[in-house]
Amino acid sequence: MPTQSDVRSRTDAPGRLRRVLPVAVALVVGAVALRILSPAEDLSVPDVLSDFTTLTLSVVIESLPFVFLGILLSIVVQLWLPEHLLHRVLPRNAAGRRLAISLLGVLLPVCECGNVPLARGLMIRGFSVSESITFLLAAPILNPVTIITTYQVFGWDNGILAARILGALAIANLVGWLFSHHPRPGALLTSRFRASCESPHHHSHGTASRMTESLALFRGETAAMLPALFFGSAIAGLIQVAVSRDILIALGGDPVWSVVALMALAFVVSLCSNVDAFFVLALGSTFMPGSMVAFLVFGPMIDIKLLALLRTTFTTRTLATLTGLVALCAAALGLGVNLLA
Repeated sequence: MPTQSDVRSRTDAPGRLRRVLPVAVALVVGAVALRILSPAEDLSVPDVLSDFTTLTLSVVIESLPFVFLGILLSIVVQLWLPEHLLHRVLPRNAAGRRLAISLLGVLLPVCECGNVPLARGLMIRGFSVSESITFLLAAPILNPVTIITTYQVFGWDNGILAARILGALAIANLVGWLFSHHPRPGALLTSRFRASCESPHHHSHGTASRMTESLALFRGETAAMLPALFFGSAIAGLIQVAVSRDILIALGGDPVWSVVALMALAFVVSLCSNVDAFFVLALGSTFMPGSMVAFLVFGPMIDIKLLALLRTTFTTRTLATLTGLVALCAAALGLGVNLLA
């Protein structure tokens, strides 16, 4: 496994913070000015800053427990599982293997932000990039907590629950299959994380040594994940302050624009997949069923907060491609449900 110095070498959180802080401050100032100057709003600077702080902290507080849970599960996968256990139990066929990996979320009730460190651990342990992407897209939705909460909110009405489960499974495996055909999978990863995957991993057999390595990995993953989480949450809060939701809700009755509007809302609000069904229920009288399905599928797979976390592992070009593919698939699913509803 990577030593403590290896972990430190692949995480430069203070340096990243110094680079993004001026950008973040400029964005906040711009958002505050935009909101105050908007003719539809009568808000003071303290009001806007208060809204921004509240929205940002709500995303952080909602996500933080799952990030830590994902880091702990990643450490278990890297250090404490028997060597090659996962590889032995998974199918050898590539498509069957990705299908089985997409169902791992049933056993791991972690939302999307916690799955990022877990997926990093899986890749370090030998999983391919396409397999990890399949897991990242499917696991936040195909976990028991998300399924139960979605059933509590919608039951079997309008096929929303079935469309969410089956749609997530289909999209994750389709996108994973597409990425499996990339000629250079290593180029999809950042150079820093690719180096950590390619470096020799030495397994410690003693409990004391593994505990020491576990603490080192926990510190390293925390240093990589938390700056990204805070930055992504701040951007999500920023956009919610700058853009009025009335614009989105006004589009709710159109079968096409309602899908686009709720996908945009899911991207912005960055809700945890375990609670997003309760949020979108409040919009049920305004938006069509297909748009709610698109919200419930697209949001857990791609949102602002998650992209910031994924940037610790994947290149910007990879994330742009991933976002485009998932958006097209989620939009097609939502439109299909609208046509059938």
